[in-house]
Amino acid sequence: MEVLRDFFIKLWERFDRSFLEQDRWKMYFEGLGNTLIIALIATIIGTTIGVIFAMIKYVNKRTGRLNILNKIANVYITIIRGTPVVLQLMILYFIVFSGWDNGILIGAITFGLNSGAYVAEIARAGFESVDDGQMEAGRSLGMSTAQTMFHIIIPQAIRNCLPPLFNEFITLVKETAIVGYVGIMDLGKIPGLIQSRTFDYLFPLLIAAILYLVVVMILTKILHIIEKHFSKSDRRNGGK
Repeated sequence: MEVLRDFFIKLWERFDRSFLEQDRWKMYFEGLGNTLIIALIATIIGTTIGVIFAMIKYVNKRTGRLNILNKIANVYITIIRGTPVVLQLMILYFIVFSGWDNGILIGAITFGLNSGAYVAEIARAGFESVDDGQMEAGRSLGMSTAQTMFHIIIPQAIRNCLPPLFNEFITLVKETAIVGYVGIMDLGKIPGLIQSRTFDYLFPLLIAAILYLVVVMILTKILHIIEKHFSKSDRRNGGK
């Protein structure tokens, strides 16, 4: 029993040094806040870019218009999806925005641009899931292509895309951990700072991992609620 007690005392001491001593818990939560800010801004940027490019690709496929913009979209998606995000981060941080001192914003822009390429494919699939007759119906009512997109196609596509888009936000929360490579103080960077002061490598990593896990579990629960809501809505509409 005494050996077991000593074991738990040592564990508590390590936890205390890594989390409670000198209010180090504030560093973790500050890093977590920065992580969520980066992920949220990146989601907004990525969704905006992705939806615009998906609309371009959808209109081009249906009408044959916007050929130049469609080619630009294809080049963008190919380059972003074909290169590691960590290299994109370094290029933007050390070269493109080297004069900026706001690392959080640079990280958000980087992940926003990266996410946009993937959101474009998610949104494109959402547009493709809308029945082809919807575009023809809108045009037959005298609407322009743009009016048909905004009033008929997009509302239906967003409903189909919302769960995977929310899942993209969950993925971004985890992926943004690499911003620590360029010195941005997110949750993934904090364990290294704590380790340099306590010389304990296990507990800082465990604490950060638990915080990531808790946040992802909460967001996943919200995603399940959204999916359940849509599922019930589909059953009600089907019943009618």
